Amino acid sequence: MSRPPVIAAARRPTRQIRLGPVLVGGDAPVTVQSMTTTKTADVEGTLSQIYALAAAGADIVRCTCNEEEAAEGLAHIVPRAPVPIVADIHFHHEMALAALEAGVQGLRLNPGNLRKEAEIKQVAEEAKARGVPIRIGVNAGSLHPDLYKRYGGATPEALVESARMELAYFAEVGFEDVKISVKASSVPLMIAAYRLASETFDHPLHLGVTEAGPPPGGLIKGTAGIGTLLAEGIGDTIRYSLTADPVEEARAGRQLLEALGLRERRGLDLIACPSCGRAEIDVIGVARAVQEALEARELPIQVAVMGCVVNGPGEAREADLGIAAGRRRGHLFIKGKIVRVVPEEEMVAALVEEAERLVAEGIEARLAAADDRAEAEAEADRRALFEARGADVNHSSEKVELIRRVVHEHDAGG
Repeated sequence: MSRPPVIAAARRPTRQIRLGPVLVGGDAPVTVQSMTTTKTADVEGTLSQIYALAAAGADIVRCTCNEEEAAEGLAHIVPRAPVPIVADIHFHHEMALAALEAGVQGLRLNPGNLRKEAEIKQVAEEAKARGVPIRIGVNAGSLHPDLYKRYGGATPEALVESARMELAYFAEVGFEDVKISVKASSVPLMIAAYRLASETFDHPLHLGVTEAGPPPGGLIKGTAGIGTLLAEGIGDTIRYSLTADPVEEARAGRQLLEALGLRERRGLDLIACPSCGRAEIDVIGVARAVQEALEARELPIQVAVMGCVVNGPGEAREADLGIAAGRRRGHLFIKGKIVRVVPEEEMVAALVEEAERLVAEGIEARLAAADDRAEAEAEADRRALFEARGADVNHSSEKVELIRRVVHEHDAGG
């Protein structure tokens, strides 16, 4: 009997909007977004980046529309793009109108930079006529000056109020096809603002830590903010904002959703032990070689690289496929069952070969094709290694005794 999936928290209910064929909010999967870094007027360069982003996991891509040439570029880009295109608008409402003429599937308006009520309403009316949703993209660094004064700075309340004011303008023209973001570069502020937004609005929320910086710091900040909220059931679409190739943003977003069980795995998930005194191989080197080989093949499986055979297959029994090293041999296992034993120098090649066959034939077929001698050989290696290295290879018992001695001496002296 199959087990139900474990989830961090149920998604909070929101309205649903549509960007071309992609649904956001409601019961739709959480989507991944990124933004091109090319000049939008460079049609071929921008399209090349959009295709790379889509291949890396982006469901929606945003392009800047800051000048007439950019709007003209969008007219050529949108019909050729593999994913919905959102036009990013800041200071000039005419650029939003031009982007709508170009056929974009979404707009992003920054209410701190586009402030005239009449212009905002005009854009909303045109978007409504075309069935194009708008993201109210609030940013802690570009709020209306009045909000900074009223709230004493960029507070969660100030960010949410900015979105509420924009929604009020939209409501006056009957426009409700909206998603909202309340981004900040401070992770705690971002988390608090989105929690408040989720209590205030029923519109879908677009999550992100803005200006997170380059990896690895930017990835850590983005994951801390976005991951925390997703684990609480908050968020309908996400974007990592990295000082890096935007493909890294899309890849990180997809991997985060897969790790949280919010999207079905479509690429490699590699797990590896941190190594210990029992490791028989260079775990870091082997894991890196396996990752490079399998990522290029885009196989949607979980693979484990374990440093020894004593506990390796058992610790990684839930992995689709794995290998553990022992006595200069590699023990290949599927769902914890040893299926082959290969020489150490053939470990990576054997793992890649088995991964391809596993995806092509299925787990049951590969288990049925297991080498009958593999389990016995693996058990012999495991016992030999255990006897040679002992039960306490990391000398934990010695440390425990030292801790007890220190604590008892302190108690006796006190």
